Amino acid sequence: MLPFDRFVRAVDEWARDNPHEDIFIQIGAGEYEPVHAPFARMVPMSEYRQRLKDCDLFVAHVGMGSILQALEAQKQMLLIPRDIALGEHTTDHQVHTAKRFQGRQGMKIVETTAALKTEMTRLLREPMKAEGSDFSTKASPQLLKAVATFLKGGTPTPITQAG
Repeated sequence: MLPFDRFVRAVDEWARDNPHEDIFIQIGAGEYEPVHAPFARMVPMSEYRQRLKDCDLFVAHVGMGSILQALEAQKQMLLIPRDIALGEHTTDHQVHTAKRFQGRQGMKIVETTAALKTEMTRLLREPMKAEGSDFSTKASPQLLKAVATFLKGGTPTPITQAG
């Protein structure tokens, strides 16, 4: 996975300014190593799930894996998309995902690291409701069919959402 040093640095700066908060950062393959918060490059999935279960706010990139895991754990999430122009990803799909999910219950998406830090503080003081959000933790038959078609090399039918 490509580095996301902009994100890691912002969360570390927030940790510096909020030393009373318990925070942990999974940093991946980036060059920047936090100095104000404990971190690991990668944690085993069992530890990741436990940390997610125990957290008050899940802060991550706009990756579908991150979104789905936070939904399953019914955690409020604060997300920032990786930026292709900064070498954080090879496509702009996270920007498109962010537009698709913006405004969903239990999820806040920001575009800048300044907004990320502001929202971290606000959401820990005034949590959003994540339980019973308008997301389903089960995949719809339409989604399963689209994924299967894609995996077989076909072009899936676009998935639409009512409401």
